Amino acid sequence: MIKQYPTTTQGIRQFFSEENFHRLEGIMYSKQAKKGDYLFREGDPAERLYYIVKGSVRITKLSDTGKSFVLYLHQTGDLFGQMDPFQDSVQSFSAEVTEDTAIGVIQRKDLEILLWQHGDLAVEFMKWMGLMHRMTESKFRDLMMYGKPGALCSLLIRLSNSYGVPKEHHTLITYKLNNTEMAEMIGTTREGVNRMLHEMKKEDAIDFRDGHIMIKDANYLRDICHCENCPKEICRM
Repeated sequence: MIKQYPTTTQGIRQFFSEENFHRLEGIMYSKQAKKGDYLFREGDPAERLYYIVKGSVRITKLSDTGKSFVLYLHQTGDLFGQMDPFQDSVQSFSAEVTEDTAIGVIQRKDLEILLWQHGDLAVEFMKWMGLMHRMTESKFRDLMMYGKPGALCSLLIRLSNSYGVPKEHHTLITYKLNNTEMAEMIGTTREGVNRMLHEMKKEDAIDFRDGHIMIKDANYLRDICHCENCPKEICRM
């Protein structure tokens, strides 16, 4: 049986020293969330950050027409949330819990005091925020610049970086997604995803194993999405 959600990233621990990470832990309070719960929705006050102790959360954005786009799939070890310099800022996205999840919640006011007290933590926090902005920019680039095939190829590369494991000299994506969910991630239809995946399989770039996607030719995908060889810290879900 395929284990579904192995963590292939280090989450925020790769951006913070052990001492500073423990400082962040010290101002978190615990929260349990059930599958299907929303931690916040678009328009809610942006007053908190959320650290996933165990579980997974997806970040979505609604278009003007009411269509939902999935922008992030956060997993154990990730920190997320909106932290603007304006006191009355609101959330630009929604956060839906996709499995029973344990969360560490950081209040904005507590974080500001901590950053004021520890300059080295403030520098590390700025680096993490810069990375999150780069990730968002790169995802919008995928959606806008190279068409739906490019966006789908980029999505498969990001999934392989976040949830890929070696299998028979190829990479098996252990996170199971159906075509409707993938369509929501690149702003197209389920039928469009069906056609593009069929073409990739015909070109022997991908294969399917028990409902999971196996990447056989990553270079084929990179050529279509004009891959810029971003580090895996950016090229991830």
